[in-house]
Amino acid sequence: MFVPGVDAGGLSGDLSCVVTLLAAHPIVHLNAALNATAAILLVVGFLLIQRGRVLAHRRVMLSAFGISVAFLACYLWYHYHVLHVKFTHPGAVKYVYYAVLATHIPLAFSVPFLAIFQIYLGFRAMGCCTAEGDANRQLAVANLYREKHRRLARWTFPIWLYVSVTGVIVYVMLYHLWPPVE
Repeated sequence: MFVPGVDAGGLSGDLSCVVTLLAAHPIVHLNAALNATAAILLVVGFLLIQRGRVLAHRRVMLSAFGISVAFLACYLWYHYHVLHVKFTHPGAVKYVYYAVLATHIPLAFSVPFLAIFQIYLGFRAMGCCTAEGDANRQLAVANLYREKHRRLARWTFPIWLYVSVTGVIVYVMLYHLWPPVE
């Protein structure tokens, strides 16, 4: 609990950052946590597939997708109700903030489409949704989808990771380093 003039857990000095964080809508902190979690899961999923652990990779990547869906729902709800928060800090840092945002937004728009298509390719690569028939043909089809999944992942993974990380960076810049002034 914040009490003016009282030392907060050994921290002395200006606690205006605590007031600013408390003034921010709680969902912005949840959004940052969801983005950070998605980024961690993406890296874990990448490491798992590098080690050939396909089933663990699938579980982790589907978890990353679920976390990203939860983030998107919270993000849309927040911006429907709160609209937006302006970055009010002047100077060069404002241009850095807008440069990060200018790359983050269009790439973020592409992530759901890329991720859904990756999930489709991944499931097809594992033999899901194949017609009954010759086992050799099924294997050939699965290998074709696996190669498509791998090729698209070379684009999807860095874009999705960049969007998750820059989402956290935008949050830190907007609410921790240079909080908005009323």
